[in-house]
Amino acid sequence: MARVKGGTTTRARHKKVLKKTRGQRGARSRLFRRANTSLMKALQYAYRDRRARKRDMRALWIARINAASRSHGVPYSVFMGWMAKADIQLDRRVLADIALHSPDDFTKILETAKNLAQA
Repeated sequence: MARVKGGTTTRARHKKVLKKTRGQRGARSRLFRRANTSLMKALQYAYRDRRARKRDMRALWIARINAASRSHGVPYSVFMGWMAKADIQLDRRVLADIALHSPDDFTKILETAKNLAQA
């Protein structure tokens, strides 16, 4: 059986990798071997950080809610306890957005949660 040369396939694979590493500096975007290792690591970071972003955003939302509730003299944990007892089902993303963009509405929510929880 005749030998099959793989030049076309190899060139296509190399071009695909080099195209994906186009924005990187130096050898990472020009030499296949360096570009390939760089791409593999970049893809690992991207996979990991898609999950880490969710944790980071939740921490940001909690910090914003905490700051807004403490401006009314109520710690975050107490406020969230009131929200649970009052059965107000707003998630942290929405609460943080309200706290940031419309503080008056956040004050109303806080007062409502307080009144319902203590009643």
